[in-house]
Amino acid sequence: MDNSGLVILDCDGVVVDSEPVAIAALAEFLQGIGLPVAADYVYRNFLGRSWATVTALLARDFSIRLSSEEVEAYKELLFDRIRTRVEPMPGVVDAIAGLRHPVCIASSSTPERLEVSLGKAGLRDRFMPHVYSASLVKRGKPAPDLFLYAAAAMGFEPADCLVIEDSPAGIEAGKAAGMIVAAFLGGSHIAPGKLRPVALALEPHIVFEHMDELPAVLARFDALRAAARQTGRATPP
Repeated sequence: MDNSGLVILDCDGVVVDSEPVAIAALAEFLQGIGLPVAADYVYRNFLGRSWATVTALLARDFSIRLSSEEVEAYKELLFDRIRTRVEPMPGVVDAIAGLRHPVCIASSSTPERLEVSLGKAGLRDRFMPHVYSASLVKRGKPAPDLFLYAAAAMGFEPADCLVIEDSPAGIEAGKAAGMIVAAFLGGSHIAPGKLRPVALALEPHIVFEHMDELPAVLARFDALRAAARQTGRATPP
């Protein structure tokens, strides 16, 4: 096991600035099949959640089950928008190139969406094969399952992992996994989604807004790990 600790990155809203595009695409699709939902509803209920959770919430709130044809139509719309409108998060390519810690992706997105998003960002080869989708676990975020799966697959204990997340569900999941959590609040979706106060209320261990700050975030991660070991804690409170 590498003593430097593992960095676990969310993809959408951290590596790629895709959330406003994805939220708008999902709202447009749902409106197109007759569901009266606005972007605010999608932000509040679906941001950072797996597709399985999204479909379960649609069944619960609207008593609707999407057909396979509708799912394919949504995927076609979403992937087209990602390919044509999504860019890497500002500064992320250089920040990741400078990483000396082991790193992986753990995302609520499907494997197909991750392939498209990372390909658009030019980062597919940087992360593959260490890309983990919520489709690999029974429970998506805010449950800790995906982060625990990624840590085990990479050979790390939870206390030696830093989760970098933008969504409340992801922050909750990282803390539930017993990991150190950094909330990245620099994406273009943070303001329209009114996410800052929600994220801060969850008390992430670290908060930052630009990928240029990643070296300082990693230094803080290392310091928190060292302090936790000295006090006998698994992770900081």
